[in-house]
Amino acid sequence: MSQFGDLDRQHIDCIKASVSEINLKKGQSFSEAGKIPQQVGFILEGVMRGHYYNRSGLDITRCFVTENSLVVDYVNFESNTASTEYIQACTDVKLMVFGKLEWEQLSEIPGWDVIKSKMAHHCMYDKSRKGPVVSQDATTRYLEFMRHYPKLMLKVPLVYIASYLGVTQQSLSRIRKNIK
Repeated sequence: MSQFGDLDRQHIDCIKASVSEINLKKGQSFSEAGKIPQQVGFILEGVMRGHYYNRSGLDITRCFVTENSLVVDYVNFESNTASTEYIQACTDVKLMVFGKLEWEQLSEIPGWDVIKSKMAHHCMYDKSRKGPVVSQDATTRYLEFMRHYPKLMLKVPLVYIASYLGVTQQSLSRIRKNIK
């Protein structure tokens, strides 16, 4: 969190007292559609994804969230409304987790609101970053993905990457084979 602002030792200790560390296994949900988000996480290790189900019931990956990032459906967390998406562990994940009350109480720390704002902005930017441009051909979308997320290919199941790119898993395999 120190990448978002300066905190002295006393304030860091206060934050540590407000947080719990949890581990999620690959496939476990952190937040679910239809439920009001009750916690904010900060990823220490692993990768998570935001996803939803379209009208046809297909699982669509909308974004990936990596280490040293805030993970939360922030708009619904702040407005206390039900989420429309799921946040799920793509790998085993280690998180620092704040409950809603603890998150709000941290505002008493001088400078925390600025840090919180920067983390939330970063989180919302990552979450709102549109997936690949559909008008691009699938190979171009794949190459853009590799440019933005070079390490994810080795960590995340190909089915999630294919979903993110808007292609079938078979098409993704074909694209990867043609590029090598």
